[in-house]
Amino acid sequence: MKQRNRTRLAVFFGGILMAICGALAAMGPANPAAASETPASTAYQSNTGEITGKVAFQGVKPRLATIKMDNDPVCTELHTNPVFVEDGTVSDDGTLPNVFVYVEHGAEKYSFPVPAKPAILDQHGCMYQPHVLGVMAGQELLIVSSDPTTHNIHPMPKDNREWNQSQPPGAAPLVKKFTRSEFMIPVKCNQHPWMKAYIGVTSNPFYAVTGADGKFTLKGLPPGEYTLKAWTATYGSQEQKVTVRPDESTTIYFDFKGQ
Repeated sequence: MKQRNRTRLAVFFGGILMAICGALAAMGPANPAAASETPASTAYQSNTGEITGKVAFQGVKPRLATIKMDNDPVCTELHTNPVFVEDGTVSDDGTLPNVFVYVEHGAEKYSFPVPAKPAILDQHGCMYQPHVLGVMAGQELLIVSSDPTTHNIHPMPKDNREWNQSQPPGAAPLVKKFTRSEFMIPVKCNQHPWMKAYIGVTSNPFYAVTGADGKFTLKGLPPGEYTLKAWTATYGSQEQKVTVRPDESTTIYFDFKGQ
């Protein structure tokens, strides 16, 4: 009799457990967003595509102002030829350097690992090098100085923490991070007012800065529809929609106009 009662109880509680499991399965995962998110590794599997392009300029090539470094003799001595402002530069072939091109929309359903390798912003010849750079949110940024003079680095973000720090000659690199996406963060040097740089902080690794030939390449994109944005410090920004297909390279062009 006792054995029969135990068997009935086991069947009874087993049925309850099965019912609970079925209900939980019907409810779905506790975090639906996490369940629908594609793992970061998916973006780097086979069958990805790439976007290549060029940024051109239409109009009269502007005449750039000469930078006066007289307030710091050390900076003056570092240059034997005139130094010109970089904003508004047009290459001899009619293309635009220093254009920040990035995927603005279309990669939100993916997550991407933060690069282990830091980005580097150098102070060389009392100028920021590079003039425009990109980092992912959370990626380390190393600010180094190649100059025998004191600099004062001052990024001016709106959505990230602002900071302002001096760096004397021979000092160790400054290690910083921006935790939120933001376009574009202007950087100045309070010691040398002509020094300017711009930092694009992204949530995905699909960004590039055009070189002297105005060209850019974005690799490893999962197939899909994207909105690509090209930012310039002088001529504004432009957007284009682009379709990325598996194992294919898609080419697009941006044309900015001057006076």
